[in-house]
Amino acid sequence: MNIAMFTDAFFPRINGVAISVKSYADMLVKLGHKVCIVCCNYEKSTKDKKFSKIYYDNNTENSSLTILRVPTYKVFFSKEDRAGRLFQWKKLKKELDNFNPDIVHVNSEFVMGYFGARYAKKRKVPMVFTFHTLWEDYVEGYIHFMPTQSAKRMAKNLIKFYLKRADELICPTQRIVDVVKQYKVNRNTDILPTGIPEEMCIVDSHKQQEFKKQIYEKFPEVKDKKILLYVGRVVKEKNLDFLFPVLFNVKKEIPDAVLMIVGGGPELERLRRKAKELCCEDSVCFTDYQPRDSLVYFYSLADVFVFPSCTETQGLVTIEAMLSGLPVVAIGEMGTVDVMQGNNGGFMVGKSHEEFSDKVILLLKNGQVYDEKKQEALSWGKKWSIAALTPRLIAFYKKATEIKNSSKK
Repeated sequence: MNIAMFTDAFFPRINGVAISVKSYADMLVKLGHKVCIVCCNYEKSTKDKKFSKIYYDNNTENSSLTILRVPTYKVFFSKEDRAGRLFQWKKLKKELDNFNPDIVHVNSEFVMGYFGARYAKKRKVPMVFTFHTLWEDYVEGYIHFMPTQSAKRMAKNLIKFYLKRADELICPTQRIVDVVKQYKVNRNTDILPTGIPEEMCIVDSHKQQEFKKQIYEKFPEVKDKKILLYVGRVVKEKNLDFLFPVLFNVKKEIPDAVLMIVGGGPELERLRRKAKELCCEDSVCFTDYQPRDSLVYFYSLADVFVFPSCTETQGLVTIEAMLSGLPVVAIGEMGTVDVMQGNNGGFMVGKSHEEFSDKVILLLKNGQVYDEKKQEALSWGKKWSIAALTPRLIAFYKKATEIKNSSKK
């Protein structure tokens, strides 16, 4: 099967959508399919002729995986993101015709997603849409110049554009299925979480020792401490301010506790300033962006994974932490509920600093509870392995094809 996957977010941009697309694409190729990922070019300048037009990114290890980069503009509301250039449509259409996709899989709602929907309609190819992001919840944080209700209405209409055009609709969680029902769009809907490659959680003992040495040299404040780890984008919607009171509460019982925030983003400098204002900069470590292949070593270095986000649609880092054997304490909202389904692999708590802190303290002080949750995290996390989930994705592609063919009759 030839599969064209469209996404507005892809590496080097790191978020849940990028990880989902890359993870499934790699596994689809392993299973014998051909995949073309259509995504943004993130080069800082497009004056170079190579980057001013559509080009093939050859940084792939398998000839069955093609990455097609489209020239972009910077967007004023997000330093991390790009917007594809619409006038590239004809050239892109030609390249896709050469690839000859059997399925179009749209993973985002902006220019790349539009290209995917347009191509599927033009060439009458079955279209699958994965509803990754609840933009009604996020849009207020990006579009400051527009009244909240207007921004939410715009986000809702944008989503409905894709929902109405999909032959098969995939939702990562039940909560997103419920949103689709609220939108009153009559489409075939199935649930498929984003899978995590188990191999990314394998630790090389030699590399682990070298990594630990480097981290301790660069961030001496975490050496031989009890590390509360957060991994992810440092943005407003992750609710990272919540962790400062938690840290203070934990340190009352466990003085050598420290908070390590791994990731970069627009909120990073503000949080650094806040740590200084609260006089806790010696107990808070900010690493900024880190290569994805290093994350497993951060998980292995830490004692508890702390996740305060209340807007997460999937909670991929929570799964990664569990697959690494790291117990989790997280606020029970949105995707976290679907992933943990209670206290599986750790503790799912309310929006209470005290409750959150108490569970962290329990894990750090009670060895028996910690060991039980560690083993539970390992076994629970395997439910989300990419190898277990990809056959379901292929089945959804086949279902989309059947739906498309039946509509032609």
